[in-house]
Amino acid sequence: MRVFAEEGPEVSIGRIAQRAGVGAGTVYRHFPSKEILVEAVLAEHVAGLARAADRWAARATPGDALFGFLLEVIEKSAGRTQICDALTADQNWPHALLATAGQRFGEALERLLHNAKQARAVEPDVQVADLTALTVGGAAIWSSHRSRTRGARLVRQLLDGLRTTPVTEAGAFRDNSRRHRHETTAAAQLCAECGARLPARGTGRPARYCGPTCRQRGHRRRAAG
Repeated sequence: MRVFAEEGPEVSIGRIAQRAGVGAGTVYRHFPSKEILVEAVLAEHVAGLARAADRWAARATPGDALFGFLLEVIEKSAGRTQICDALTADQNWPHALLATAGQRFGEALERLLHNAKQARAVEPDVQVADLTALTVGGAAIWSSHRSRTRGARLVRQLLDGLRTTPVTEAGAFRDNSRRHRHETTAAAQLCAECGARLPARGTGRPARYCGPTCRQRGHRRRAAG
């Protein structure tokens, strides 16, 4: 998936094989055409997101599960809109493999939304189609913003519009030139991954992440870099 995100959907099979460290013939034996390869990669990506929905449902409250999952979907989809654009422009898509994965994703998202509504953590008129549109738009915002932290925070505020009780403060979007000193200090205490406000610490080293999930993402990102 990374090679498509970094080099675009027009990347050649030869280049894909080179990035994977195998010969082009090996790739062709498993995927007779690039279209089939793209479908398989996207289907696995979407299926992985559906599995993530189940993990969120098992470990968090209904509201946190829904919004945590949406944020994960947006993060993992950011920068990959070129592939989706190429696929949606083809009238023959989606093929069966991708359609099946998409159905599983939709069902998982619908379960999370239903549970969040039951817990009154999300506005009652929100629909799955609304969430799908927001994830597409959120991924575009995240990937196009110059600051990853501020892009993530903007996405969080976008999602907050669905909550019955918003949790993201708007102060971080004020013009830097107009901030007072105490506002700048408070805004700086944000999670390095998702942009959530961190609790103030009276003593000790300032926290960088809001929790274990973001800490692991940060460690993986540094290891990959």
